[in-house]
Amino acid sequence: MRIVILEDDHDQADLLVAWLEEAGHQCDVYHDGNAFIRAYKQDSYDLALLDWMVPKLSGLEVLQHLRSHLDSVVPVVFITQRDAEEDIVEALQAGADDYMAKPVRHMETMARVNAIARRMGFGDENTSDSYDFPPYKIDTRLRHVSVDDQIVEMTQKEYELTLFLFKNVGRVISRGHLLEMVWGTSSQLNTRTVDTHVSRLRTKLQLDNQEDWQLTSVYRHGYRLENLG
Repeated sequence: MRIVILEDDHDQADLLVAWLEEAGHQCDVYHDGNAFIRAYKQDSYDLALLDWMVPKLSGLEVLQHLRSHLDSVVPVVFITQRDAEEDIVEALQAGADDYMAKPVRHMETMARVNAIARRMGFGDENTSDSYDFPPYKIDTRLRHVSVDDQIVEMTQKEYELTLFLFKNVGRVISRGHLLEMVWGTSSQLNTRTVDTHVSRLRTKLQLDNQEDWQLTSVYRHGYRLENLG
């Protein structure tokens, strides 16, 4: 997964990054709430880990801004020293998905992250043989996509991009996010590769002729696949 961390304790941030990257995740770290918000306006992530007591904007204010303006669905986990029951309730009612009190432990932290990853469908290609998004069907065993039961000829990268977009229906996904998760390359590289592949998918998946599906470009950000039906 692509994970963003809000943590002003550099040692704590480095520890989380080490655990997460060892498990194969990509991480970005920000040390104050304003920097986090600025970055999120230009990018997208699969999971956010938030400390509560950080400079500029608190973790709770960041969560409220995320849910109201930036990303209503990204899973959010608080990792903070605030462990009073009323704090936990407030964060969960504001839209957090989980809450961990510091000091956090390696195995527990990774178990919670892995639980969220499973819920989001990461790594489930070997457990789910197909996805149905009428008129589209994605066969993860044979690694092909069909439209109205007709198999679409596409490269493996086009297949992987299709699968990732459909597993994130309704979300704005940045070009950098797509580069990292589909191509496995740095989000700092040339993003024209993404634009070229998206253009091909629009044609191959006949998206311009579909009433129920729309793949749109979001200015200065990325793409959103929507189900309009």
